[in-house]
Parts: sequence; C-alpha cells; structure tokens
Amino acid sequence: MNYPCGIKKTNSKIISYGNRGMSLEADINLTNDYYLKEKVAVIHKKPTPITICKVDYPSRYEAVIKEGYFKTPSTTDYNGIYKGKYIDFEAKETKNKKIFPLSNIHKHQLDHLKSIISLGGIGFIIIRFTTLNETFLIEGNHIFDATKNEKKSLDYDFVCKKGYLIKVNYNPRLDYLKIIDHIYFGGDINE
Repeated sequence: MNYPCGIKKTNSKIISYGNRGMSLEADINLTNDYYLKEKVAVIHKKPTPITICKVDYPSRYEAVIKEGYFKTPSTTDYNGIYKGKYIDFEAKETKNKKIFPLSNIHKHQLDHLKSIISLGGIGFIIIRFTTLNETFLIEGNHIFDATKNEKKSLDYDFVCKKGYLIKVNYNPRLDYLKIIDHIYFGGDINE
C-alpha cells in the first residue's frame, strides 16, 4: 500500500516472544500511576538487577551497552506501601485457558513472598488468563499450599475459587487495592 510521503506499509506479521506479559504489566503500571497521582499508594515496578560489563561510547550522549548479565535473581515485580502496610507481588500471564503453570513462578520468588508475609507484609500474585481476558489476585498462602502439595499448575477452577477477579476499569485500570482492602482492612469488595 502506498501512503503519502513515500511511506510503505506491508502486512508481514512478525512474531516477537520478548515482552510477553507486557499488557498486564502495562495495566498494572497505569493503575500504580493512578494510585500515586491520587495519593492512594506508592507502588513501583522493581528494576531487574543487571551488572554492565562493556559499554561503547561513540559520543558523549550515545552510550551503548554491549555486554551485561543479571547480578542476582530478581525477586518479584512490584513493591510499595499502602495504608501503612508493605506490599509485594508478582504479575504473570498465561495464554492457557484451563491452567496456570506454577513453573512460571520461580522458587526464589515464592521464598521472597513467604518472607514478606511472615514479617507482616502483604504478598500476592496477579494472574491474567489472556485468552479469557480475566485477571485474578491470589494471596500468596494459596500459592504456597499448592506448591507444598507438589501441584505443577493451578487449574482455572482453583484460581476462580481461591482468587479474586479484578475488574478492568478506566481509572484505575486494575483496582487490585479494592481486593486488598477487602482481605486486610474489611472493605466492601463490591463498592
């Protein structure tokens, strides 16, 4: 197809496996920006700890990282504070309609969430079934029980029973703090 100014568009489809889970992450980031702007909570995405080994400096403002590695295994995706409580959680997506593979959550991430909860913090996982367009918050203890019983995955029915469906809104996009209010502070989940 020919567009003005000589721009050419093709219909070739490129499949990229990088940035999987970015739609859930984008929704959570929008939600967290809303919480911050409205002074509801301060929750941020944690950067992945990377050690940079080799950098090219073609000019002062054009540094290019050529080599780096992960310094340590990262813990979970998000952390912050809400109503005086520390919050820490992981966000995951699956295209599977019937199960969420527990192999998507690493042992060091589960250990980290256990530590948070044991010290009085709030730890959970947000799971999105992308093909069903449903997002759930599941408390960490339910995930720990499943892994203790050597389950390889969480089936959809388990997620529906033990988790909380997070409705998609305009603002905040995924109001997961409404569920946190219900679980930890006695708030009405249907408000």
